[in-house]
Amino acid sequence: MDTYSGLEKIAFAYQNRLSNIQVLGSGRVLKMLPDDNVGSRHQRFILKLANNQSLLIAHNINIADRIKSLRKGDDIEFYGVYEWNDKGGVVHWTHHDPDGSHPNGYLRYAGLKYQ
Repeated sequence: MDTYSGLEKIAFAYQNRLSNIQVLGSGRVLKMLPDDNVGSRHQRFILKLANNQSLLIAHNINIADRIKSLRKGDDIEFYGVYEWNDKGGVVHWTHHDPDGSHPNGYLRYAGLKYQ
């Protein structure tokens, strides 16, 4: 699967119900969601990808900084782990790994990297 572009990799993972896939991609914010405050806190938003697939981003704000100025219609780049669901999937691990045992993920927005 390493020969696929980021968008192709995400589409392939979705179509084949694959999870735990490290992905790089970008999209436009379709909807801002309330934070998930159960367990580790996550900033959540839905992206629309270039292929029209929807993708939930769950960004751990116990580890990484919140993106305070993020709004509907904004473009954002992500690097994290894709998990399949029937709504298009979720990307998490968009932060550094404090233990150093996992690839560091990130969100890149308005020229800044949130990790």
